[in-house]
Amino acid sequence: MKKAIIYHNPRCSKSRESYNLLKDHFDETNIEEVRYLDKAPSEEKLQELCNLLEIQPSQLARTKESLYKELGLDKRSDIDEQEWLQILNQNPRLIERPIVVIDGRAVLGRPPENVSRLIKEFN
Repeated sequence: MKKAIIYHNPRCSKSRESYNLLKDHFDETNIEEVRYLDKAPSEEKLQELCNLLEIQPSQLARTKESLYKELGLDKRSDIDEQEWLQILNQNPRLIERPIVVIDGRAVLGRPPENVSRLIKEFN
């Protein structure tokens, strides 16, 4: 059976919904739960996730998060993708959630239907 990895915040309703979708289709021993607020993913892991998602690191940032504005990120256009990886690593609250990875494929679980579609590809 395939293994699923979910990067999420269990306090977030979309994260919980995505996690429950995984539990409906995978044995819990085949689900790796990564609570990225407890231990932020490395810059290398963030780049890997962006590659799987086929997005740039800047696209992984939660622009509506209050911290985004507090850090002045809404006023900066000079941030390169490497700096975005550093920002996301140092401020994991800014990472869009949840991210689900199954067998080298990844989706953002907003909306959770993205996770459902990914699960269907492997069942």
